[in-house]
Amino acid sequence: MKAARHGRIGLVPTMGAFHEGHLSLMREARKDCQTLVVSLFVNPTQFAAGEDFSKYPRNELRDAEMADSVGVDVLFAPTTEEMYAGGLTTISVKGVSDRWEGAHRPGHFDGVATIVCKLFNIVEANFAIFGLKDLQQCAVIRRMVVDLNLPIEVRFAPTVREADGLAMSSRNVYLSPEDRVTATLLSRELRTCADSFSQGSLTAGEVERILKDGKSLLESAGFKVDYLNLVDTESLEPKTTPADGDSVIVAARIGPTRLIDNVQLSK
Repeated sequence: MKAARHGRIGLVPTMGAFHEGHLSLMREARKDCQTLVVSLFVNPTQFAAGEDFSKYPRNELRDAEMADSVGVDVLFAPTTEEMYAGGLTTISVKGVSDRWEGAHRPGHFDGVATIVCKLFNIVEANFAIFGLKDLQQCAVIRRMVVDLNLPIEVRFAPTVREADGLAMSSRNVYLSPEDRVTATLLSRELRTCADSFSQGSLTAGEVERILKDGKSLLESAGFKVDYLNLVDTESLEPKTTPADGDSVIVAARIGPTRLIDNVQLSK
């Protein structure tokens, strides 16, 4: 990896199973570096017991071809043995990782922070780009970089969506045709909530009612909702009164597939 680097280095960390969302990050990074590195590593430490590590979609040859098509210089695809050669050190980013995904997937963000820090140290990039679909992950990485004084710039790019609004995700391949149709309701309801919050001053009770109605609508369509909340975009703390720049976040399961998404408030 170190021998392959030259000039200004950009990094796009991924777990593979590339789609247009990944490619958009690569294209954005390509504009600002001489060496574009894409890491491809399905990280076992960010999967909890009973999650989909063993069946997570993998197609390294297809991924390599897609990366090459957008000008990636290095596809860094280490083995688990290479990345975790007897190591027991983990990084835990307290506070911002405690709620939401952190509560529903214990240990997940420790795995994310540890592997991202390792990738930063191995690649030694000038900057790295992440997609905002995983909003809490972005907040955790931002906090880690600040707290550990890591010498890298982190950038965050907007969520890429299908034509019908569904956020692009490698896990979308799990959706049955029927569930795929229902899944579009997730982004629509997020937008409905965000539009309601952006109308003007709302009381805490009105905010609670909007979120409760949104959750009920999703559940009536067949979703099992883990959370639907208004949060501060950087701290992920829940909000009772909306402000410009806050986010509405959701995690819900339809059939066997768990989806996450978010929309930022804008006047």
